Amino acid sequence: MRKKSVIKACEEFLQQVEEIDDFLSDTKNLSDQRVSWVHDYAIIRLYRAFENFILSCLICAINNDTEQLSEATDIRFPSHLTDEVCEYIICGNGYFDFKGRSGLIKTVKQFVPDEHYLLEKIRDPKYKDTLERLSALRNYAAHDGPVAKRRAMEAVSVERMASAGSWLKKQNRFTKIQKRLCDLATAIKAEAPY
Repeated sequence: MRKKSVIKACEEFLQQVEEIDDFLSDTKNLSDQRVSWVHDYAIIRLYRAFENFILSCLICAINNDTEQLSEATDIRFPSHLTDEVCEYIICGNGYFDFKGRSGLIKTVKQFVPDEHYLLEKIRDPKYKDTLERLSALRNYAAHDGPVAKRRAMEAVSVERMASAGSWLKKQNRFTKIQKRLCDLATAIKAEAPY
């Protein structure tokens, strides 16, 4: 089986972003409410694509250098593991998830050293608001509860919000989040040795 590549993962993420763009481009004949729903769905898809991208990056990081993992767990790992074993180490019996930017940083720090390019790029302050908004708006679109709504409003600094999609569809807000995530993925790809 062929090993994962950060470069390939970035290309796949950028392709998925293009597909989301194509999906959003055909909303001319939809009602205002349906355009909001389309944007709700789009932020969920964008989050999912980004989540898969980061998971692939972590799998590559572990597979490329298991020393950090060995130090963190006090378990001696072989120098190379299968992608499936790496994914199990990251996710266990669950799935990959993170809560906002700080949760993403905390998760990534479990598997890579502080000076690792992946962690450095995620920590870059220019992506902070985007990562916070991505998580909060995705949670509001997916769960629609009062806690999710409050966190989404805090993430975008507003006092009222009908839905994540209703906020995202205005003033190119979705596009701005999407573009910034593409910038982050491209920055990660530029540093990736594999």
